[in-house]
Amino acid sequence: MTTRVAVLDREKCDSRKCGIPCIRFCPPVRNQIEAIKMGEDGYPIIVEPLCIGCGICANKCPFNAISIVNLPEELAEDLVHQYGVNSFRLYRLPYLEKNTVVGLIGKNGIGKTTATNILAGQLKPNLGRLDSSDIDLSEVARYFRGSLLQEYLVLLSQGKLKISYKPQYIDKIPKVVKGKVGELLRRVVSPEKLNKIIESFELSHLLDREVSVLSGGELQRLAIAACIGRGSDTFLIDEPSAYLDIKQRFKIASIIRESCSEDSRVLVVDHDLAVLDYLADKIFVLYGKPSVYGVVSGPFNVREGINIFLQGYIPSENVRFRSDSILFQVRPPVSQTELESSEALYWPNMSKTYGDFRLEVREGRAYRGEVVGIMGANGIGKTTFIKLLAGLEESDEGFRLSYKSVSYKPQYPAPRDAIVEQVLRQAAGRFFESEIYREEILKPLRLDEMLDRSLLELSGGELQKVVIAEALSREAEVYLLDEPSAYLDVEERYVISKILKRVTRDRKAYTFLVEHDLMVLDFSSSRLMVFSGEPGRYGVANPPQDLHTGFNRFLKEMNITFRRDPETGRPRANKPGSQLDKIQKEVGEYYYLAA
Repeated sequence: MTTRVAVLDREKCDSRKCGIPCIRFCPPVRNQIEAIKMGEDGYPIIVEPLCIGCGICANKCPFNAISIVNLPEELAEDLVHQYGVNSFRLYRLPYLEKNTVVGLIGKNGIGKTTATNILAGQLKPNLGRLDSSDIDLSEVARYFRGSLLQEYLVLLSQGKLKISYKPQYIDKIPKVVKGKVGELLRRVVSPEKLNKIIESFELSHLLDREVSVLSGGELQRLAIAACIGRGSDTFLIDEPSAYLDIKQRFKIASIIRESCSEDSRVLVVDHDLAVLDYLADKIFVLYGKPSVYGVVSGPFNVREGINIFLQGYIPSENVRFRSDSILFQVRPPVSQTELESSEALYWPNMSKTYGDFRLEVREGRAYRGEVVGIMGANGIGKTTFIKLLAGLEESDEGFRLSYKSVSYKPQYPAPRDAIVEQVLRQAAGRFFESEIYREEILKPLRLDEMLDRSLLELSGGELQKVVIAEALSREAEVYLLDEPSAYLDVEERYVISKILKRVTRDRKAYTFLVEHDLMVLDFSSSRLMVFSGEPGRYGVANPPQDLHTGFNRFLKEMNITFRRDPETGRPRANKPGSQLDKIQKEVGEYYYLAA
């Protein structure tokens, strides 16, 4: 037996333009059974008990606004929340334990933030009863009787939990929080913790700065500091890695772990698997169809949970939610002879000064068909180097680099008044009409579902995918991508990495990738440029090195060691002070030993 899930995306639906083929071609409707009817608000309503699941309405909809999914009947008993008629629904919930960091992993739009909002008490679950707007939280708790979740929800309903919640979208903070950083921290952080919090999150130089003028990374550190600094027993932290560089991510991960005591519970949602692996004790995996439904599965130990997500198969439920596994290749260093057999792209010693900041670029070479990863702290000159390569900036020496053709994806994509299809068609030219382009660019990134939408109405992740696809659609000699993984989920990062490598190889191009996600760098890059220096004051762009040397150099500075997972080949951060961590530091091998 199956239960029918029908979802209508109202942002895509425009019944005034389409002639409502979803109703006209529906077989039950043609047999006088009102399986789809027009609602009073002008949007179609799919009556799920009458729907036969044929999918004709979804196929006929010109705006791809309808999704019809058949789920196992027993899953219907696990429905926790449904946003409305023909809207997203979440099945099951993760639960929190004392002295444990719980991690959530899954695609964007799969229910992670919904689950977090429920656990934070900001969203009352309705158990799918759309006609009952006043379900008591204690009744929801009884729904989970006999579980740790029941205990948690009872405490939540009684107001006995002190919850500190760091939201996903930190860019909204300046709209609701006014004043200076120091004033905000003094309001929410206890006096005995204040100085330590300011020091740990590197906020001392920002205390007299208005919240409204903070950068993304500064806002993120402030938001997490305010969350951790409260005298709470439950911490819910949604995407703490966004906007932070690699060093900051692992430093803040250590702080979050330290905040987890015998009397506290911690939940973290993040797309940086290396950080989540380093941070969490248990993992819940969310699977389903984005914007349609999500299912919570677990808990698993952290290694098992991340591997299950990468492999796309949950053995305990016999559920495959992705056809392909995500595997990482352990590659030997590229030999100098092999590199020198191809044509080189050369840049000279040069420098660039902005006020008190100075970047020194040491001469180097890239080779056709390779992706050069670029890693280093925020504010150390990575974006400046990319702009020098792109010819957008002139060096202090007075020359401007110029290559035959350059395709540049900026760090912060700016929305513009244009339609997605127009943007991609202009970038790809005749190639846009080919089946290869549809199968290798549009479908993997789900851009075929948003071709008629304006860039002005896209979310951060959607805009990021469009701008990346635009950059990679152009025929170019040099591709420059600045932080493409921002706003993207794990699967989207993997897809982007595969496309990037394929485009670079097939077009024999030179590609430079600025990135803070270690797994993306490990998967995509053939060599690495490690930037050193002091953020905000000076930076040094060192020439490319092989992956092992580059990662080893960088991780040694961070004092973190990695190993390889034997099943997936992914890099895994060793817990500080563990036996393997000590062994690797003794022999100077920070970038993985075989597990």
